[in-house]
Amino acid sequence: MTVSHDEKVVREFSRQAAGFADPRLNVAFTRHLDDLVRFMDPELDLDDNVLEVAAGTALVSRAIAHRVRHVTALDLTPAMLAEGKRAADRQGVTNVTFTRGDATALPYLDRTFTLVVTRFSLHQVADPEAVVREMARVSRPGAALIIADLARPEGLAGDPDRIERLRDPSHGTVLTAKQIADLATEAGAEVKRTRSIDVVRPLEPWLELARTPADAAERIRRELEDELSGGPATGMRPSREDGELHFTHSYVFQHAIAG
Repeated sequence: MTVSHDEKVVREFSRQAAGFADPRLNVAFTRHLDDLVRFMDPELDLDDNVLEVAAGTALVSRAIAHRVRHVTALDLTPAMLAEGKRAADRQGVTNVTFTRGDATALPYLDRTFTLVVTRFSLHQVADPEAVVREMARVSRPGAALIIADLARPEGLAGDPDRIERLRDPSHGTVLTAKQIADLATEAGAEVKRTRSIDVVRPLEPWLELARTPADAAERIRRELEDELSGGPATGMRPSREDGELHFTHSYVFQHAIAG
């Protein structure tokens, strides 16, 4: 029986949802959240009607809710939305609506939102072009489009997507910053600002969050160890800190204006 990419995403993130409430495992999502909010800050307004696309547990929605009129957090995986709703209730956040939906076919009319944001989604979906096109479609003219995602550095040796898929079979493809900007441009938006950062992450919590099977996790460890010993590049840029294996992700924040 053939499993669609969307079905893989729902399966994997249903398994991972509880881990997003664990501060030890979720540090990669929370650690640079403030950086993204600061990047978005010039675009936030108390009159804003915001959409977070592929919101997961709505970390971004909850972080900016007090700065805007309303946020809709849309995601494909009910378990992730339920985890986010529980967190919003604990935090007393009352102006976020949680909605199940497909990021490639948003259930909203054209020109509905004054700010649209997505974080860590384009590398996960089967059709990132459709996601950005839909984000632009539901944005009012002049609205801010914010994309925050993993990015593949230009000229990177190795194939990080292969390692990412070993860890999480629902992983798609990591785009370069230019490819992400091109998607926004092709959707009729104008890229105004970009920021990139490198983040060194410990390997084990990353594997644990995804509940990577033991055999796949051991293969990933072995390949990163081999690279550190002079073997083939994996694209994960491994390092060792205090005896523990780490790897490097590159993040890009892009701000575009809808046409």
